[in-house]
Amino acid sequence: MTRMALALILAIATATTAHAQAWPDKPIRMIVPLPAGAAVDVIGRLICTKLGERLGQTIVVENRPGASGAIASDAVAKAVPDGYTLGMATSTTHVSTVLLNAKLPYDPVKDFVPIAMIGVAPYVLTVYPKLPAKDLAELLALARAKPKALSYSSVGNASLGHLATELMASMANVQLNHVPYRATGQAVIDLAEGRIDITFGLLGSNLPLIREGKIRPLALSTLRRADDLPEVPTMAEAGLPGFEASVWFAVVAPAALPPAIVDRLNREINAILDEADVKRTLAAQGTQIELSTPEKLRERIRADIEKWRAVADKLGIKPE
Repeated sequence: MTRMALALILAIATATTAHAQAWPDKPIRMIVPLPAGAAVDVIGRLICTKLGERLGQTIVVENRPGASGAIASDAVAKAVPDGYTLGMATSTTHVSTVLLNAKLPYDPVKDFVPIAMIGVAPYVLTVYPKLPAKDLAELLALARAKPKALSYSSVGNASLGHLATELMASMANVQLNHVPYRATGQAVIDLAEGRIDITFGLLGSNLPLIREGKIRPLALSTLRRADDLPEVPTMAEAGLPGFEASVWFAVVAPAALPPAIVDRLNREINAILDEADVKRTLAAQGTQIELSTPEKLRERIRADIEKWRAVADKLGIKPE
């Protein structure tokens, strides 16, 4: 290596370090892939408020809904990696959308640097209350006795609820009848009234109907039980070891963000998630806090893509 090349490398390294040390010296923006009021927006705004206080800078939330989160994620991917643009990522923007869109304008692994996991929102396996199944074993026994007789809802092909139910069916070697809906509201009404037998729905939105006895919970999709339903076992506890499916929320940034900034953000966000009021707010949103290193989050994204792509391939779902 020539002296000139070595000097150039040292100069770049020095400039990068100086930039990281001075950061942040102006407001930061957080791009959110859903409209104001959505769960990911509420969570994102909470994190931004707390993070801004710790960094001594304002963090402005910028909502960019559309295309299942691809519009917002593309904006994050293409932003300058200087620490002044962050993004909220979800299992939709970085997993489900990948399975459906062959022309996605970003690579969910290569075009981002993971910052920190925030948490996971469990799915709860629920059934029509008059269905003669009080637990997962009884439900699967019914399904085996009458292949494709039991129906389940989702919000469409390759939605996580669809893939999660098919993963359950595959692991248990049963066949179910898929009934796609345009929105979850009508699907839950039809479940409560017996027009649908089974639904994997988000715990936060289904909890009121569960407490009213209008739908019956059988198991949680996450690896640990929910504080709101401590008596309901996980799918693994109920008889399907290794089963896991959840919507997750995380903070990401454009690729090539200086490591010093990545480390600082990860430390600050993990500290925020340990605050009592943050724990209460996320619990109210039906979210289980999950701490992570950037490396662990990257592996989670990569593993989820591979996991759910295998299920989609088995169903014959191909990106378009």
